[in-house]
Amino acid sequence: MIFPNFSVEQAHGGVVAGVDEAGRGPWAGDVTASAVILDPKNIPAGLNDSKKLTAAKREALYAEIMANAKVGVGVASAEEIDELNILEATKLAMQRAIAALGVLPDLALIDGNKAPNLLCPAQTIIGGDAKSLSIAAASIIAKVTRDKVMSELAKIHPEYGWERNAGYGTKHHQEALAKYGITAHHRKSYKPIKAIIDNE
Repeated sequence: MIFPNFSVEQAHGGVVAGVDEAGRGPWAGDVTASAVILDPKNIPAGLNDSKKLTAAKREALYAEIMANAKVGVGVASAEEIDELNILEATKLAMQRAIAALGVLPDLALIDGNKAPNLLCPAQTIIGGDAKSLSIAAASIIAKVTRDKVMSELAKIHPEYGWERNAGYGTKHHQEALAKYGITAHHRKSYKPIKAIIDNE
């Protein structure tokens, strides 16, 4: 297995933030972005793409990153996703994450191939969460943060199983939508949700 490394950050030499998001695909909830500036002398061991880690490992690394790195988190709401579209809402969340760092990095490494307009230079890296330690750290923060929010929302709307499916269109979620309809947290521009609205 190939693990992410710190080579891009080291080659740049300045203050480098990794940026990633969680929640582009779900039918409900915010899209969450994180920006992380790692301390080169104190990088948590075992950083990897959040999708390749167990929930327990993500939680443990989340705590380590929060304790040892500069972290910013930004979200764009379901309403903003509907208004802007998911790509533009993701960029907005990334802008907010960089702003939340409290320090402007010399370079932002963005997971993917579409960079938001930032106040600092940005470099996109396709599959960056599997290549750059800073982006991997950001992917963990974004994923854990969003999962916690969806678990809290699940207490208000327990029918949809968001504490398990994080708002993705699982069979359980689809069945609950058919039975109970949509909530204010559903993304009304997404085809399956739009279909329900159109049929009502």
